[in-house]
Parts: sequence; C-alpha cells; structure tokens
Amino acid sequence: MGKTALIVIDMINTYDHPDADQLLPAAETVVPVISGLLERARRQDAPVIYVNDNFGEWRSHHGELLDKALAGPHAHLVEPLVPDESSLFVVKARHSIFFETPLSYLLTQQGIDQLVLCGQVTEQCVLYSSLDAHIRHFDVTVPRDAVAHIHEDLADAALRMMERNMGARVCDSGELWT
Repeated sequence: MGKTALIVIDMINTYDHPDADQLLPAAETVVPVISGLLERARRQDAPVIYVNDNFGEWRSHHGELLDKALAGPHAHLVEPLVPDESSLFVVKARHSIFFETPLSYLLTQQGIDQLVLCGQVTEQCVLYSSLDAHIRHFDVTVPRDAVAHIHEDLADAALRMMERNMGARVCDSGELWT
C-alpha cells in the first residue's frame, strides 16, 4: 500500500472569469472544509499538492498566481488555503490535473497511489481529474463537502459518475485523516 496525497484543485483563484458569480457561493462553503483537510493531512505528514490553472498566464509561476489571487477582491477565499513550505505545486492549463502536466511522474516518484481530490469545479476539473486518475490506476477519494460547483445538479451527477464509473470513494471530509 502506497501513500495518500491531498490534491487541491484550482483554489488559488482570482474568480475573475465568466462563471465566477455562480461558483462563488459554493466556494465560500468549501474553503473552511478544505482548510480543515489541509490541517489534518499536514498533521499526518500526508503530501499536499496544489494543481492550479494558469488562467492563460503562460509566463506565470505558482508564486505569481498566488500573489495575484491574494491581491484580488476574493482574497478571503485564498488566504486560508495558502500553500505552506512543504506543499508541492503543479501548474495546469486545461481541466484535468494530469493533462500535459508532470503530475503522474511526481506521484510515482513520491510513492503516491491514493489521491484525495478537493477544490473546484466538481462537474469540470474534479470530474475530469478523477477520470484521468482512474485510468492511471490511482485510487481516488472525493470528499463531497470539499468540492465546489457551478451547477448543483451537474455536480451531483458528477459525484455519482465518479463513484459508479470510476470506482471513486465519495465521502464526507470528516472521514479523512481523523
């Protein structure tokens, strides 16, 4: 049995995109839950990996993405989730955390075979990342209260698909790193 990593998807965010108004209410509810997951995972020395969209900023790196998000009007959603010195950070450009990123290699090098996916957006990046993790033979857990959605009905369907079609464990965050 390998190690479990907490993967934080797209939470370093300025919320300056067309569907942000629909996403913000769900983001507000998951930030404290993800913050709790981060604390518990770190206490257990579980690796924490942020995988974040570059939002088309091709010359940016993780520090610049973080600085921009912390300087924006929704900094209160980013501050509780700031990566610590032990966190790893992978920049992505598309929906899946695996698409043309070094994440698979990183996970293999770290001996990680179990992923806890949290973040946003349930029916987009989390769903596609879960599928890509499944086809790469990673075990996936998705805490339903730690993923934010734009469309609640699609998020519910996405969680059912992850559980049924991809073998993901869908649970409450309180069941993890207790």
